[in-house]
Amino acid sequence: MAGYNAPVAEYDFLLRHVIDAQGVLDASTGGDVDLDDIREILGHAGALASEVIEPLNTVGDRSGNTLTDGRVATAPGFPEAYRAYAEGGWVGIGLPREAGGDGMPAVVTAAVNEIWSAANIAFSLGPGLSVGAAYAVFASASKDLKELYLPPLVSGRWTGTMNLTEPQSGTDLAGIRTLARPRPDGTWGVNGQKIFITWGDHDLTENIVHLVLSRTEGAPDGLGGLSLFVVPKYLPLSDGSPGERNSVHTVSVEHKLGIHASPTCVLDYEDATGWLIGDLHRGLQAMFVMMNVARFGVATQGLGVADRAYQRAAAYAAERVQGRVEGRPLGTPIAEHPDVRRLLLSMRSTISAMRVFQLQVAAWLDLARAHQDAEAFALADFFVPILKGWITENAVQIANDGIQVHGGTGFIEETGAAQHLRDARILPIYEGTTAIQANDLTRRKLVRNNGTTAQAAYALVETAVQSLARHDHPVAQHTVHRLQAALASAREATAALLEQAEDNPRDTLASGVPYLTQWGLLAGGWMHARIVAAALDTPENPDTARRLMEADFYGAHHLSLIPSLTEAIRAGEIV
Repeated sequence: MAGYNAPVAEYDFLLRHVIDAQGVLDASTGGDVDLDDIREILGHAGALASEVIEPLNTVGDRSGNTLTDGRVATAPGFPEAYRAYAEGGWVGIGLPREAGGDGMPAVVTAAVNEIWSAANIAFSLGPGLSVGAAYAVFASASKDLKELYLPPLVSGRWTGTMNLTEPQSGTDLAGIRTLARPRPDGTWGVNGQKIFITWGDHDLTENIVHLVLSRTEGAPDGLGGLSLFVVPKYLPLSDGSPGERNSVHTVSVEHKLGIHASPTCVLDYEDATGWLIGDLHRGLQAMFVMMNVARFGVATQGLGVADRAYQRAAAYAAERVQGRVEGRPLGTPIAEHPDVRRLLLSMRSTISAMRVFQLQVAAWLDLARAHQDAEAFALADFFVPILKGWITENAVQIANDGIQVHGGTGFIEETGAAQHLRDARILPIYEGTTAIQANDLTRRKLVRNNGTTAQAAYALVETAVQSLARHDHPVAQHTVHRLQAALASAREATAALLEQAEDNPRDTLASGVPYLTQWGLLAGGWMHARIVAAALDTPENPDTARRLMEADFYGAHHLSLIPSLTEAIRAGEIV
């Protein structure tokens, strides 16, 4: 069975030739880091992923976690792998230097996080949530809480969790019933039950920092009555070491379709000691910092799982001989069968589009932070729900196609292909379903500013088309014509959606997911146009022919779907 090969060379090409990553690095790090440094960082991440973390993927899937006397034991090898990860400084690589991190920009951490997700998505979820928790503490907590919690979170000595969901309150957080009562000593007593808590308990670290969204006595109803509390598993002593066990109890560990090695817990808070983060009744705003990190991170998880599914399928197809391949000699592997080749090209071309799309959104986020760039912030804000929704839906499809490439053996667990589909299936659901992302896109990002950001994004696509048109290569010309047609159709869809918003808002909601999908497909074509331009400008690169073929395939098979989505968007709600 082929192991995982981190896409270090691919990222190096994209960062150098497609994304202006050096400009982002200069803005974010003051010129302290260059692209050679990033290639070295990615190489180290790839080595740890392939040698230590990826071999535990199947182990964790089969072993899962065990809950005994209220304590969770993780799969064999996980504590040792996490120790290597934390000691390597990987938790804090992207956290601000002011918080004790390395301050690497999102274009770097996105690439690194794809590697962790591809190697072992269940493992990667724990550190990912710790990063989100550290961001939330850094952004909103008091000076004393920052000094107490940031060093162990950033170093990986402690991990963090996000506690939102309750049995009666999933997407609708207004239904939260967990209640916090003030105490004379300034702490709060937190009571309630939280469910679906990723890495809610484990044996990897000496303490776990729970960020809990809760109501308080006398708080107003709805979202405006929620506050955020830090509730540690063990109450820290004055020197920062874990002390007495807090009244947080692990009731059960969920039995899930996938990500078996990630302990998803039900936690009971029984007058557990907590400290307020930020202002009273402003908990959702404080938690949004963590939620936005998580939303972008889930897109990265989708990219990682998709690439691992592709690598496994491609390796199998390159070795498996079955039947006679039309136009090829006997003994030719199934990778040369036209339909298997179609599936593999579909997977690979979509992954390439997803990877550059992720980097572009990351670059906007970096520029928004470094320069307070309003345009970059608006573009990132507009595209994050598209990124999350489109990439995660693609991840499920790509993992499914990976099984199809394997044929009957893909349906057998020992092959490993099925695990990718089981692991990927949660991605379009958690941190906001695809419909939630679509609602955010249409109602908040599109309608509220009357399509201003959408038109700015269309203008960027137009610029890429004009830039590519200077190349007379056939693939460049195909891409230009296809992207022009797709762009015209997409603009019609946006106009129709804005009209629906005035006449019948239900039509807007019914058209939301097709609209998000259309934007994802268009963004993918836009990214491929940029890849083609970069590939033609670097003809000596050994992967130029492959990149051109992927772009040509994507344009013919994926970008061509945009007009049909425009028709669906126009139709609205048909009942």
